[in-house]
Order: sequence, then structure tokens, then C-alpha cells
Amino acid sequence: MTSKEEHQRNLIARLRRVEGQIRGIQGMIEKGAECEAVAQQLAAARRALDRSFYEMIACSMEMEIQQAPNVSAARQAGTQVGKLLAKYG
Repeated sequence: MTSKEEHQRNLIARLRRVEGQIRGIQGMIEKGAECEAVAQQLAAARRALDRSFYEMIACSMEMEIQQAPNVSAARQAGTQVGKLLAKYG
């Protein structure tokens, strides 16, 4: 299994866990759970999504640098990833 495939598999697994968290939160709301308990779970899901995002960015950077034919291209790839972080992070 390549590094890219492993990163993809890990990211999908992480997102499936977040999906389960979201379903759990929906169930809490439907059952009338306390607002603080729902807020706590929402914060946990948000952090899990943030971790997924940063893992994806790290994977992107790793792949771009590995595929760069020279140092200049690797720097340019790093700059592009930095722009993604600035825009979406």
C-alpha cells in the first residue's frame, strides 16, 4: 500500500467516525438532551473535522514535495499548501 493510499484510508476512517459523532448528536437533540451536552459533542466533532483537515493538508504537502523534481519546485509546492492553509485553515 502506498503512502497516499494509507493517508486516504486513514482520512476516510476518521471522517466515518465524525459521521457517527454527528448522528449521535442528532439523536441527542431528538431526545431532548441538555444544551451543554450537545455543545460538548458539537465541539468534539468540530475538533475531529479540524484534525481531518490538517491531516489532509499534511498529506498534500508530503505528496507535493515527494513529486517535486527539484528544490525550487518543492518550495513552490510548499507555498501552494501554505495558501490553502491561509484560505481554509
